[in-house]
Amino acid sequence: MNKIVITLPDGTHKKIDSGSTGYDIAKSIGEGLLRDSIAIKSNHQIIDLHYPLTEDSDIEIITSKSAAAHDILLHSTAHLLAQAIKENYPSAKIAIGPALKETFYYDIDLDIPMNDDSLQQLEKTMKKISKENLQVHRKELTKADALTMFKGMNEDYKVEIISEIETADLITTYQQGDFIDLCRGPHIPSTGKTKHFKLLSIAGAYWRGDENNKMLQRIYGTAWFTKDDLNDYLYRLEEAKKRDHRKIGRELEIFVFDDEIGPGLPLWLPNGGIMIEELEQLAKETERNDDYQRVRTPHLTKGELYEKSGHLEHYHETMFPAMNIDGIDYYVKPMNCPHHHKIFAASPKSYRDLPYRLAEYGTCYRYEKSGQLFGLMRVRSMQMNDAHIYCTEEQFKDEFIKVCNMYLYYFKIFNIEKYEMRLSLHSKGGLGKKYFNEPKLWKKTENSVREALNEAKLNFVEVEDEAAFYGPKIDIQVWSAIGREFTLATNQVDFVVPRQFDLNYIDENNKKKTPLCIHRAPLSTHERFIGFLIEHFGGDFPLWLAPKQVVILPVSQKHFDYALDIKDLYFKNNIRVNVDQRNEKIGAKIRDAELTKIPIMLIVGDKELENNSVSVRRRHKGNIGESEYKEFMINIKSEINKRSI
Repeated sequence: MNKIVITLPDGTHKKIDSGSTGYDIAKSIGEGLLRDSIAIKSNHQIIDLHYPLTEDSDIEIITSKSAAAHDILLHSTAHLLAQAIKENYPSAKIAIGPALKETFYYDIDLDIPMNDDSLQQLEKTMKKISKENLQVHRKELTKADALTMFKGMNEDYKVEIISEIETADLITTYQQGDFIDLCRGPHIPSTGKTKHFKLLSIAGAYWRGDENNKMLQRIYGTAWFTKDDLNDYLYRLEEAKKRDHRKIGRELEIFVFDDEIGPGLPLWLPNGGIMIEELEQLAKETERNDDYQRVRTPHLTKGELYEKSGHLEHYHETMFPAMNIDGIDYYVKPMNCPHHHKIFAASPKSYRDLPYRLAEYGTCYRYEKSGQLFGLMRVRSMQMNDAHIYCTEEQFKDEFIKVCNMYLYYFKIFNIEKYEMRLSLHSKGGLGKKYFNEPKLWKKTENSVREALNEAKLNFVEVEDEAAFYGPKIDIQVWSAIGREFTLATNQVDFVVPRQFDLNYIDENNKKKTPLCIHRAPLSTHERFIGFLIEHFGGDFPLWLAPKQVVILPVSQKHFDYALDIKDLYFKNNIRVNVDQRNEKIGAKIRDAELTKIPIMLIVGDKELENNSVSVRRRHKGNIGESEYKEFMINIKSEINKRSI
C-alpha cells in the first residue's frame, strides 16, 4: 500500500495509507474528535469526511466548532428538506437549495400550495430521516450519465442545470437513502448530524430570479449544532420581526410605497423627510470639514456618456430602458460618477488642485427585479451619499485612509459596534468580461489598497471576485443592535474610467497625468441607511434624529396656553415639539406618546404652571422629575447639538 504524508495544524507529520479518509484520521486521533467531525480541509480545500486522500496534504479536521462547519450543516439540511419534500410530495420537482448566512432554502415546483401545516409535516419527516442516521454518499458521474439519471427521475430543473455545464469534469451527486441530489458538496457524513433545525417560512420565487420563468415555492429554514444555538437564533428572529423597518416605518409614518407610484419607489412622509435632512446635515458638516465641494447633477443623460464610462456594458441589466428623444437615447442615471467626471473636466486642473473632492446626495435609479425588492433595502430610486475624490498616486493612501476613518466616525455616532471591512478583489478569470483587462494595474491597485488598510491598522478580510468593474473596493458590513447583518457602505478605487474620460491634471513637471478616482458612500443611500437605523434602534431613535423630539402633555384645557408658550420657545430654538391638545386623560396621552416612540414627554399641570416648570418623562427611563422649562430646553439642545446617543 502506498503511503502519503499528512501535516496536522500543530505541525505534526503522519504517514498514512493512500486512500485513507478524514474519518480514518479523526478516528486515529480520538473517538471524541471522530464524533464531532463534520468534514475535512485538505490543502485549504474543504472536502467530505469520507473522501479518499491520495497525495501529501495539509490536513485540518472540520468540527462543529469550526468556522466552515455551519455552512456545511445548512447545505446538508437543505438536502434533508428536499428528501422530506419528495417523501411527502412525490410529484414535486426540486430546483436549488443553497445555504445562506444563517439559513437555507429549497425551491420546489409543486402544484399544491404549501402552508404552515405543510411545514410542520415536513419537519416531522425531516426528524424521522435524521433519526435514521442515513449515510451520505458522494458519487461522480459523466455529464451524459447524470443527464440520463435525472431525466429518468423527472427532475427537469436538475436536467437544465446539468445541460448548461460546460466541462469535461465529472459531475457530483449526493445520496442519502433513496434520495439523490445534484451537488458539489461537501456534506455532513450522515443525516444524524442534523438534529436542531426549524422551517421558517414559505415564499414565491421565480426560477433563476427571472420574471419570465415559472414561479416556484421557496421554503426557508435554519439549522444549528446545538439546541441553545437554535433557540438563540429564533429569539433573534422574533426580535428582528419586531424591528422590521417596513412595519415600524408604517407605524411611525416615515415612508410608504404606493401602487400608483410603482414598486421600489418610496415616498418619504414628513417624519422621513426630517430624518433625511438630519442625515444630510451631518454629511454636509463632515464633508465641509474635509474640504469637499458640493455639486448637483441631472437625473437624465445621453446614453453615450454611459457607453464611455462602461456602465452600459457592465450594468445594462440594472439600468432602466432608454428613452428615445429626437433620435437620441437618454437614460435615467444609475450612478453619479460619470457626471462628476464631467464636472472635473469642466476646467483645467493642476497638481495644486488635487485632491479634488466632489460630493452630492444624488438621486439614482436602478432596475431591481420585482422579486428582489425589499422595503427600503432594495429599491429602484435611491439618494446616495456619494462623493468622488480625484488624487495623485502619491495622495491615494492618505485619501483612502481618510475615507475609512470617516466610516469609523459615523459608526461611533450611530453606536455601530460590530462591523467588518471587506477588500473586494477581481478574479483573473473575469478579466476582459466582468473586469477591465489590465492585470498589472489590478495587482498594483489592490496592493495599494491592502497597504493603506494595513498602514491604518484597520481589520479587514479579502473576498475574491467582488470588485467593481473598474477597480478594487472596500465593502462595509455592519451589524445592528440585534445582530442582523447589512451591507452598508463602500469605498472604491477607479484606475480605469478617468482614463476613459481623458481626465488629466498638469503635474509639477508640466506634464499631463491621469488622476486616480476614489468613489465613496459612507452613509450609503438614504433608503438603505434609514432602513438600517430603524432596525438598529427599533424606532427608538436618539434625540437628535427622532422626527418628533418632544411632546408637551397638558393635564387639562386650562394648561393649554402655558403648554403653547413652552412650545413656541422650544420651536424657536429648533427643537421639534408638539402639544397634545386632545381631551384625553394624561395616562392615555402618555401611552400614545410611548407608542409613537417620542423620546421626551413634558407634563404640565397646576404645579408646573405655578413653578414655571415641566415634569419630565423619557422613554425607557420613566419619570425624571421636575425641571425649570428654560433650563431643560438648554440641556436637551446641547444633547441634540452633540448628536448624543
